[in-house]
Amino acid sequence: MDRLDNTIRPYAWGSTTAISELLGVAPSGEPQAEMWMGAHPGAPSRTARGTLVEVIEAAPERELGAAAVAKFGPRLPFLLKLLAAGAPLSLQVHPDLAQAKEGYEDEERRGIPIDAGHRNYKDANHKPELICALTEFDGLCGFRDPLKAADLLAGLGVDSLKPYVDLLHAHPEDAALREVLTAVLGADREEMARTVGEAAAACARLGGEYAPYADIAHHYPGDPGVIAAMLLNHVRLQPGEALFLGASIPHAYLSGLGVEIMANSDNVLRCGLTPKHVDVPELLRIVRFEAADAGVLRPEASPDGEEVYETPIDEFRLSRYVLPDGGAAHDLTRATPQILLCTAGSVRAGDHELSPGRSVFVPAGEKAAVTGTGTLFRATVIV
Repeated sequence: MDRLDNTIRPYAWGSTTAISELLGVAPSGEPQAEMWMGAHPGAPSRTARGTLVEVIEAAPERELGAAAVAKFGPRLPFLLKLLAAGAPLSLQVHPDLAQAKEGYEDEERRGIPIDAGHRNYKDANHKPELICALTEFDGLCGFRDPLKAADLLAGLGVDSLKPYVDLLHAHPEDAALREVLTAVLGADREEMARTVGEAAAACARLGGEYAPYADIAHHYPGDPGVIAAMLLNHVRLQPGEALFLGASIPHAYLSGLGVEIMANSDNVLRCGLTPKHVDVPELLRIVRFEAADAGVLRPEASPDGEEVYETPIDEFRLSRYVLPDGGAAHDLTRATPQILLCTAGSVRAGDHELSPGRSVFVPAGEKAAVTGTGTLFRATVIV
């Protein structure tokens, strides 16, 4: 079992306090957006044996288990994070596995450099993800019912939004959503900036259900993504609740601290709320124009105290243990690789004492006894 030393990524949207408060250290004064736990080459966790990438490359079957290597290859197929949003993240979607492979191979054939700003596909993998709230956590996930989106837009009283309101009353609903998103992202930038400015002022004045969009517009003035965001479900998670973001579902995180787990991929197609590249035709090819509830997840408890967040994905499995004071030891030994992350209290994992924000990597099949009082998240795979 290896204690992990993890990198904190200073993206501009990160909170300046949330991660440092969890770790019990003084704030740096800079944004701290994500703490990465895993073997992603961009910021692999460090151990006493080297980086986790080096540890796994030296003996894949010993570290990951033969079944995981046979199914996913000689790499850790998930990335675990602490995510602290102090400002809204970009509105985005992720491709499914077939779309990712097709897109990656096409851009490779066309010779687009992997680090090019207009490149969409950094790898050939999909990027499903799960976010579990540690604090109250706001986000956007999936399309609203078009009629509800029309009512929300109409309530602003902005004349230039009326054509979108009319489109949202059309049938079928998937075509209505597609036409409106296409029109918003394809509109003249100056005209759209004026529309967003009027809409933002109305949101600030009205408050209530409009308050999240006033905040988004404050961070991204004039961005078409402000209007696109109003087509989506707004969700406020309570601690312990989660969202699963599958392929083709538009989403954005707005504020809060959470534990995030995802397949090990960098593939993102952006819809707005960003100065980065937005490839509208490719985005429209990937997005699923289907209205649905956001689908808040709550963990399913098992007799041994493990609370599992069920998803249709094999590359990752996230669960948690809420350990009571003086409780018996839990045997977490498993034939697959694991990362254990403490988020509250004090937990002993093997020979390691874990305080909030501290984590360990457990190789496949290695004995993993856990005791203490607190909350422990467990990340692994399904084989």
